[in-house]
Amino acid sequence: MGYNIAIDGPAGAGKSTVAKKIAEKKQFIYVDTGAMYRAMALYFLKNGIRGEEEEKISATCKDADITIRYVDGEQVVFLNGENVNGMIRTQEVGNMASVTSPNPDVRKKLVELQQQLAKNADVVMDGRDIGTCVLPDADVKVYLTAGSGVRAKRRYEELLAKGMECDLEQIEKEIIERDERDMNREISPLRQADDAVLVDSSGMTIEEVVEKIIGLCDETC
Repeated sequence: MGYNIAIDGPAGAGKSTVAKKIAEKKQFIYVDTGAMYRAMALYFLKNGIRGEEEEKISATCKDADITIRYVDGEQVVFLNGENVNGMIRTQEVGNMASVTSPNPDVRKKLVELQQQLAKNADVVMDGRDIGTCVLPDADVKVYLTAGSGVRAKRRYEELLAKGMECDLEQIEKEIIERDERDMNREISPLRQADDAVLVDSSGMTIEEVVEKIIGLCDETC
């Protein structure tokens, strides 16, 4: 049975950055759930299925086997035994993932695959509903958040560093709208699990957040 760390929280709270660093320090597998949705989208494209073909998507997703393993220190996504790392980051796959990820059958299949992965390995998983739906029995559950202004400023600085023009007020407005959507969606809305530890990263560095969560792990060992 694997040791599981579940990190949930709103957009821009730093979940992925923190989860990857924890996985690195503890030698766990970081389960990139977004990459798994992309691998599923690639599977549909390989089978000539279009985004609007809901019935075909529901029927076909059951035959996809997607898992994540480390090979020579690199995280590799496997689709039916094939390394698809080099194929899942294209615009076409991203667009297909965006269209097909809300499908309840796709979601059900990927949650099963994620649970299987967590059963067999020590994992860190981040998302919107990991502690509430995907890994309800996780050893450590964290709800990582930060004020919308803080999250907007982080995003703003990230975009500026990439040389992109952006508007801080507009970014914060979009973050608040995203929170609203995530918290009120019909399937698996964003919420803090009853037994999750709330970590507000507003005044913390990434390293401080990582150490805080590793400390929680040490308490449960």
